[in-house]
Amino acid sequence: VRLVESGGDSVQSGGTPRLPCVASGHRDRSYCMAWFPQASGTQREQVSSILGDGSTTYADPVKGRFTISQDASKTTLSLQMNDLKSADTAMYYCAAVICLPGSNTNYDVGKWIDFGFWGQGTQVTVSS
Repeated sequence: VRLVESGGDSVQSGGTPRLPCVASGHRDRSYCMAWFPQASGTQREQVSSILGDGSTTYADPVKGRFTISQDASKTTLSLQMNDLKSADTAMYYCAAVICLPGSNTNYDVGKWIDFGFWGQGTQVTVSS
């Protein structure tokens, strides 16, 4: 599975960028997909995911501000970011991991890192 993120930029606080992640080579399998920002000097943390049953999850800091979505062909995963804050500054990685279709089980970061597929990341920098 190959994942390619884009859309990262330097934006002002309150900005509304949209990050697409284009997936290829993922036919005939069920994948959970998620976004993991990694700020300088910190570990990757999941902020949003789409699970095997299509349900979505959001970390508390981004609830009400970020929206994750996937097109019908499951080729493009997107993260709409609204009301950006300086704390959102990070490299944003798109990831996919094989998961059970119809399941709402999410996985810990370790499983995503060990067994998932990752893009190269796209940098979002928020200035006040």
